[in-house]
Amino acid sequence: MSKASRLDGPRGADAPPSSPTQGAAGGFFDLVGRLHFSTADGRIWLDDQRMLLLNARSLGRLRRDMIDTVGFETARGLMTRMGYFAGVTDARMARKVRANLSMRDMFLVGPNMHCLEGVGMTEPVKLEVDVERGVHHGEFIWTNPVEDEEHLRFFPIGPEPACWMQIGYASGFSTEFMGRPVLYREVECQSMGHAACRIVGKVVDDWGPEAAEELRLMMPESALEHSTDRKPPALAVLPGGAEGTQDGPVGVSPGFNATAQMVRRVAPTRATVLFLGESGVGKEVFARLLHRQSGRGERPFVAVNCATLPDQLVEAELFGVEKGAYTGAVASRAGRFERADGGTLFLDEIGTLNAAAQAKLLRALQEGEVERVGGAATLRVDVRVVAATNVDLRQAVRAGQFREDLFFRLNVFPVAIPPLRQRHEDIPALVAHFLAKFNARHGRRMEGFTQRAIDALLSYPWPGNVRELENVIERGVVLAPEGAPIDTPHLFTSGELVDDRRLSLNRDGRIAPAGAPASHPRDAGADEAARLASSVKTLLEAEEGSVEPFSLEHFETLLLRRAVDRAEGNLAAAARLLGITRAQLVYRLKSRDLGQAAAVGT
Repeated sequence: MSKASRLDGPRGADAPPSSPTQGAAGGFFDLVGRLHFSTADGRIWLDDQRMLLLNARSLGRLRRDMIDTVGFETARGLMTRMGYFAGVTDARMARKVRANLSMRDMFLVGPNMHCLEGVGMTEPVKLEVDVERGVHHGEFIWTNPVEDEEHLRFFPIGPEPACWMQIGYASGFSTEFMGRPVLYREVECQSMGHAACRIVGKVVDDWGPEAAEELRLMMPESALEHSTDRKPPALAVLPGGAEGTQDGPVGVSPGFNATAQMVRRVAPTRATVLFLGESGVGKEVFARLLHRQSGRGERPFVAVNCATLPDQLVEAELFGVEKGAYTGAVASRAGRFERADGGTLFLDEIGTLNAAAQAKLLRALQEGEVERVGGAATLRVDVRVVAATNVDLRQAVRAGQFREDLFFRLNVFPVAIPPLRQRHEDIPALVAHFLAKFNARHGRRMEGFTQRAIDALLSYPWPGNVRELENVIERGVVLAPEGAPIDTPHLFTSGELVDDRRLSLNRDGRIAPAGAPASHPRDAGADEAARLASSVKTLLEAEEGSVEPFSLEHFETLLLRRAVDRAEGNLAAAARLLGITRAQLVYRLKSRDLGQAAAVGT
């Protein structure tokens, strides 16, 4: 069954009469209940996010100073991106807070948060959300927007909309929620003289190629280097479009963009670059981006995986071989250095090179000269070497497995690529990119994913990084039936352990795994404890019979709460019950967002 929600009209047939933006489970109270003010340590928490109360006029002053200092477009890009990441973070919380409610109520966490955070009121005019079919069409009215109030305090009414952070927030929230890029535009704005602000949002593919400029605002290079005559950067990939089929890097996360910034800075130079990162993070993809952005972009890009070369053939492959140099050398052959002359040579897994090859490579880097195996002539080559490794070369040097002088020669400009588990915001963009890529490759027309598939994609730790994600999406495109959404069983079929460890407050206000049904408030705790006790007893005593799966983190959280309750809030006594120190108990309580108990306990 399609998980879709549709709302038409200013208030919609299914909206509560009190407010169209209230969740069905008590309006804003499910969000307010997650807001904590800690006078003990000077922190404000909303769920697991640290918050900050900020005077609106100081934000307005900062906005004006940014416009005066760096220009309108640069300030717009920075503020839009700030809102984008706030939206991404709140969308994750929405899945926890309203996991048991309708798709509409879950999505309306975003408008609710605008109100709760003092940004303004949001009223839906039209909202159609169908994650499985990849459909998103939203239209909202904003009233009392703080950005417009502060903008008009310093600037007159003008021709451009000014709700930059809010547009970024709406785009980021919807992108994370849908699992694919969604773009909102402000079609009416109080800063343009309209009575209220009106925004419209759709999946990026539905906007067409004109969405490129707005997408640039989600990229920090757009904010820092805005130019009206500059083409959209290679990083702003348009899923499903001409650029969406490129094998280029895709992402919007801070880690991704930090890497992209480093690549862009070093690309025009001749410096040797060493990419560092786990297997599958996309080191070769970034190396090709560096080549395209350098002055050698029209010259050859030659890639070689050093781990695939037998020791006896490494030198011949890299430096070439003369006829008769050894048995089987029936003809002279150029090596990779010669083939890359004038361009870029990418040496992947360079830590696997043998000692002889390391020595020759060092000479090639230092002198720009190579000698073919069995040859006497010295050949001049103009090659930029870009290397990559997934091992610690410093440790390899200490172990005597890698030449120290070669390491220092390669380590001129190291660029670390973070693993995908640290680039959570990149997953929706990557999923959309790979979906478009494999639809085109396999002649399929898959459009979306089920809600549980998106939850699994966002919660899976991705030990194989981007390469594993790419393979999983291709598998889903192949396995899913035409016209149906891609579901979890189509994606994770090779023994991957998909465990959604996120917890949420159910309708009874009790901690439960996301998606767990709410129970009656009078017996919810007893039922949960009994279920867990039965499962644990069966496991510990090796009894026969089935064991109902349970989350270890959920079990530990329940133990912590029960111990504090049994000790009537005395944390020292509760810690003694659990056999840990009071400091360890406080740490565990805070890490599970049970900080209230730690704050009031004795």
